[in-house]
Amino acid sequence: MPKIDEHLLTFAKEVRREMTPAEARLWYHLRAKRLNGVKFVRQSVRRPYIADFVARSHKLIIEIDGDTHAHSEGYDAHRTAQLERDGYRVVRFTNSDVMSNEEGVISTLLQALGTAPLPSAALTRGSLPLLRGERDDKSNSLSPLGRGPGRGAVPE
Repeated sequence: MPKIDEHLLTFAKEVRREMTPAEARLWYHLRAKRLNGVKFVRQSVRRPYIADFVARSHKLIIEIDGDTHAHSEGYDAHRTAQLERDGYRVVRFTNSDVMSNEEGVISTLLQALGTAPLPSAALTRGSLPLLRGERDDKSNSLSPLGRGPGRGAVPE
């Protein structure tokens, strides 16, 4: 098994401490197996990248894209292709998606995991449409809908 790059590991630890508001909000739903019992880890090193959230058991990576991704579609596409070659499915949301359509994001993730939603206050308020912008089946990713705030503040 290849040795983990110490620089990437150190950076991943720093990013864990400084989550964006959108990452912190989504992490609330993913941590401690809260999303239908699926274990997620955050800021996981997937050489040569750091993935925002990973469900290893389902080979699913969730990426939350902020302002810094506005002009990096090529890089993101290359990164997604590499992660998919490693056997992962990559789902992308923007900060704005998470902050303004939290229930839709959770619904989309449940569908990506192939699990039936458990009853919860967040999901029983009514049926929610899935997020717009799903790419073709080849990439299995969601395209960004807008741009949100950058790293720093703690969610309410």
